[in-house]
Order: sequence, then structure tokens, then C-alpha cells
Amino acid sequence: MAPAMPSSVAPERPLARDYLIASKRCELLNLERYLQMGKLVLSTGNLVHRLQRERGATNVFLGSGGTRFASELGTMIHDSDQQIRTFEQELMEIHGELTSQPTSTSLLNSIAAALHGLGSLPDLRRQAQTRSLAAEAAIQAYGERIRHLLTMVFDAAESVVDPAIAGMMVAMVNLMQAKEMAGQERAWGSLGFSRGQFSHALSRRMAHLIDAQEQSFEVFSQFADKDVLVLWRRHNSESWWQDIRRLRGVACSLNRKRSLEPELANNWFTLMTLRIDQLKELEDLLEAHFHRRCTARYAEARNALAHEEKLMEGLDGSGHAPEPVLVVCRSGESNGEDAVPTSETGRRLGRSLMDLVQQQARRLDQVNQELQQAREALEDRRAVEKAAAILMQHQQVCESEAHKQLRRLAMDQGRKLPEVARSVLSMTGLLR
Repeated sequence: MAPAMPSSVAPERPLARDYLIASKRCELLNLERYLQMGKLVLSTGNLVHRLQRERGATNVFLGSGGTRFASELGTMIHDSDQQIRTFEQELMEIHGELTSQPTSTSLLNSIAAALHGLGSLPDLRRQAQTRSLAAEAAIQAYGERIRHLLTMVFDAAESVVDPAIAGMMVAMVNLMQAKEMAGQERAWGSLGFSRGQFSHALSRRMAHLIDAQEQSFEVFSQFADKDVLVLWRRHNSESWWQDIRRLRGVACSLNRKRSLEPELANNWFTLMTLRIDQLKELEDLLEAHFHRRCTARYAEARNALAHEEKLMEGLDGSGHAPEPVLVVCRSGESNGEDAVPTSETGRRLGRSLMDLVQQQARRLDQVNQELQQAREALEDRRAVEKAAAILMQHQQVCESEAHKQLRRLAMDQGRKLPEVARSVLSMTGLLR
């Protein structure tokens, strides 16, 4: 008797069961990757939070001519540096997989941009501490570095193919984006209150940032879990909102001529920090839900793989019997059968395999349908961010100004923001 063929040797012909099992293993591998990426996303969110706070304090310091927040800024820089080291450690844990088995060009590029920005952060800080950098330039420089980090999260979200996880990533991306807009609002507001006045341009910028947050929060609330939404509603009912709205009214007023009290800068920074810290709690809760969901889905996929491998062994008896040859009937006289095995044993095996294949196909079809809504939300966000980047490059404007222009176009044309963004991308493609 000829010895059994080793499992490492390729079969003489392709077998349906091998590809069915490979499909399950691919799903398991993807979920394992999401678990690893989830740790990096958490670390990225923590780093963004530290840099947002450092940015706000830097602008109080610069806006006040160096008289405020000098000592607090040193502590915040130390906290940011600690989180940078944690971020780099988390990245190194998946460095091999990311660089040897790349799955997303965009993700790798955004990681490179983020690391480059972090590498030049000490020089930015030195300029701020010696006050050789304008406050407006500092806000934009910090914002650019934060934007690269958030792009990493977005690119990680785009690779998710599980609808339950994809929906949570959509919520995460939009929450982090809204929180960044709140961080920019804190920074620009700190600058205006520290100077004792808001220019018309600065007031309009504040109004835009407030509006942009609401749009991101709207998408976030569509995809967030119930527990997260409970905390979100609690956040919106906090007593300090009344004081924030009052100071927002002061900042967005276009007719104010009298100088503002310098103490308002401290009040503004404290109130907005309370708000942003709560948004970070919301982000942490969402991330915890994401990790639990990934862990549960990974366990389900692993059990399903083990079950189907065992089932295949049972279908194939000792493991040595060949698969049946299936005769495809096309005459219309097949009694509803698309394929008829040549033996009774083959018929049972063929039907069992076909049942598993069809079951997997139906499940994947349902997954794709559920995934579509999350993908559309991510694509909308991607289009807006790409269009804003193009405006920033070609018109030499800052990020908030680019978004403001897109929103103005959408309002003037009575169209949705993503539609306008895609029009900008199309026009840019034609001009190349």
C-alpha cells in the first residue's frame, strides 16, 4: 500500500474543502490582526489626547506672551513624551507583520508620516518655549502631527471586513475626529482669550469648529453602542455646558470691541479640558467595547474553524478517500440538482461540502450587506479629508479653512458635504 500523502504536499488537484478551510483561516487571521491593531489604536488615541492638551497649553503660553502656563506646559510635555514611548512600543510589537506582510499602502504611509512628525516635535517645542514661533503656526504644526495620527486610525478602520467591528471603528474615527475639532477649538479659543480679543477671522474659525464637531458627532451616534450613547447623553447634559456656551458666544461675536478679561483664558481652558477629558473617557469606553467585540469574534471564528476541520475529517472518513467527481447537469432534467456525484458515498460527501460552501457564501453575503453602510461612512470621511488636503496644498490654507470652504460650497450648492468633496477630487483628477 502506498503511504499517505503528507499534509505539506500539494494535492494533485484543487479540493473544495481546502479552500473552504482556507477561507475560515483567512477570517481568523484578519480578526487576529484587528486585535493587534486595536492596541495600537488605543495607544494612538492616548497620544493624540496628550498632544491636544500640550497644544492648548502652548497657545495659552504664547498668547499671553509667556506669562501663563509655563510650568504646566513642562509637565504636559513630559506626559506626551511618555505616551510617545508607549506608542512606539505598541508599534514595534506589530512592526514585523506590518513591514513583511503589508496589507495597506495607505496605512504604512500614514504611519511613516506620523513617525516623521513625532521626530520633529522637539524642535517645535523649542521654538514655542523660546517664543520664536507664532501662536497660529504652533496650532497648525501640532494639528498636522495629530492629523497624521488620526489618519492612521482611519486607515486601520478601512481594512476591517467584519460589520460589527467596522461599525465600531466608524464610531471611533468620528469620535476622535470630533474630539480633535474640540481640541482645536480649545487651542484657538485659548489664543483669543489670552490676547483679550477675537478677530473676525478667529471668530469665524471658532464657529466652523463648533459646526464641524456636530457633524462628526452625528455620524458617531449612528454607529455607537447603546452603552456608549448613554455616556454620550450624560456628557451633553453636564452643568458646565452653560458656561462653555456663554464663552463660545463671546468668542464667536463679530461686533465685540471691548478687551476681554485675561482670566477668561484660564476659565476657557479649564472648561474645555473638562469636556475633552470626558470625550476621552467616551473614547476609552468605545475602545474597550471594540476589544471585547474583537476577542469574542476571534473566539467564534476559531471555534468555527475547529468545527469545520473536524467535520471535514468526518466527511472524508479516514482522510484518504478521494473527493467524488461531480457531474454538472445543464439539460434542465436534473430534478433541481446542479451537480450529481457519481456514487452514493460521493453524493453524501458532495452535498455536505456544497451545504458548507453555500452556508459560507450566504454568511459572507450578509456580512457584505451589513458592511456596506459602515464602508460608505468611511468613504465619505475619506473623501472629505482628501478634498481638504488638496485645498490645503493648492490654496495654501490651514486645515480648518479648507474644511470651511468645503462646507460653504455644500451650503451654496445645496448638496451633501461628501458629494462636494468628491466633486473636488474629480476636478483635481481632470486637471492632472
